[in-house]
Amino acid sequence: MHFMKKLGLALAFTTSIMAAPAVAQSALNDILGNGTLKVGTTGDWNPMSVRDPATNSYVGYDIDVMTQLAADLGVTLEMVPTDWKTLVNGVVAGNYHMTGSASISPARLKAAGYSDSYISVEIFPFTLEENASRFSGWESINNGDVKVATTLGTTFEKNVKEWFPEAEIVVVEAPARGFQEVLSGRADVFVTSNIEGATLLEKFPNLRQIDVEAARAPTPIAMLLPQTDQVWINYVNSWIELKKAQGFFDATAAKWGL
Repeated sequence: MHFMKKLGLALAFTTSIMAAPAVAQSALNDILGNGTLKVGTTGDWNPMSVRDPATNSYVGYDIDVMTQLAADLGVTLEMVPTDWKTLVNGVVAGNYHMTGSASISPARLKAAGYSDSYISVEIFPFTLEENASRFSGWESINNGDVKVATTLGTTFEKNVKEWFPEAEIVVVEAPARGFQEVLSGRADVFVTSNIEGATLLEKFPNLRQIDVEAARAPTPIAMLLPQTDQVWINYVNSWIELKKAQGFFDATAAKWGL
């Protein structure tokens, strides 16, 4: 009876082990095992990530950050093309281990995790020089005779729909961008971050920032990560803390005029 009792306990223990769910492997193990860090990027957010169609290569603040992360991991960096509307889905589906910079938003937080923030943005409206006299302040944009352009899947799309309910919202799909609609005359206004806005003003002399009382939606920027992969999130957050202390993020921001 004593032997049978021990046997029963052993069988019960074995069964419980077999029934226990397997622990999912961290992205960190996959990266180190395969020697490749896969990063999703849109390539259309200057100066964060810009794709050169001729060479299919990327440059920008994000690219420098991810290049350094891959170097410190001792692996190869692979940039995976994506767009704003599928940015989160790519992390969830495992198409890439993380993304480059993205605004932290409640909608994205429902499906994905974030790293600690290392830079922040705020939002301004822009128009053509020839239309600048039409606008003064945020409320001047919220009119039925104003077309506000935005790109599908971006946080800007949600913003303009909330801020300008009286205006006509023109939503374009990447690779088209809201600012291109304004440049072409198909829309009157677009909104974007101070980061991209400064770059666009330099590139297109006929663009103007609309005078407003203050910027809107100050938002921290971070990397999107698999929501439940705490091992990988911990690694990335510790790496960010280390690089902040070493001045890497400040130096990279200064390089790109941020």
